[in-house]
Amino acid sequence: MKKLLRNFKKRKHIVFFDLEGTQHSQEMIAIGAVLCTIDKYGKISKMRVPFKVFVKPKNRVGKFVVNLTGITDAMLEKEGVSFPDAMKAFKKYCGVAWKKCMFVSFGNHDIRILNQSIAYNINAPKDLCHQIHANYWDFGGYITNFVKDENGCMMSLVHYCELFNVDIHTPAHDPEADAINLAKLYDKFITDKDLVLQEYKKVLANNKKLPEPVLAVIKKLAEGDSVSPSDFEDAIKAEIE
Repeated sequence: MKKLLRNFKKRKHIVFFDLEGTQHSQEMIAIGAVLCTIDKYGKISKMRVPFKVFVKPKNRVGKFVVNLTGITDAMLEKEGVSFPDAMKAFKKYCGVAWKKCMFVSFGNHDIRILNQSIAYNINAPKDLCHQIHANYWDFGGYITNFVKDENGCMMSLVHYCELFNVDIHTPAHDPEADAINLAKLYDKFITDKDLVLQEYKKVLANNKKLPEPVLAVIKKLAEGDSVSPSDFEDAIKAEIE
């Protein structure tokens, strides 16, 4: 947790955000975000009313994304704004916290969507985009160091939320709901250290990259067994004999 808190040194706000993108060009079609105030321990002390805006891409949404998100080309034509205007609205929502907050998403796919939107918009507000790049943190990449599925892979946001007993906001694949779920997952991860410890033991015990003698000892410890130096030596002997 100390490493996590170092990421938020001298920061009072985190903006949890989620982006939806087109199927093929990966341009932004929606932004969802929630601005949170954190205390000195990194715990959320206040959550602002969330933000959401639809964004007009240069290319079509794509059937797969339409089925996944319910966002259609017709909807974006009617309710969407340009990418520059969406980013300006995002900055306005963050207010004075914009320049000093940390921008947090689940997985780095959101940064790819941001970059693709910059590439497709000659008038992209690169200064606003740079602010996100310079103060970005991938919580999905962090949590997967401590909690993984049975195959040693990163779980989905929903599955992590279920594991940590987060009251999940719906609908699925709605950027506003996903931003709120991410904020709540982060807060649970910060506070439920016993569950993180339990899950981290499983990750260590399933780490196939560790030398077999070390792995054998860790598996015993993870199962609650006592291990002595002689047990470790026996495991080493078994490996070399």
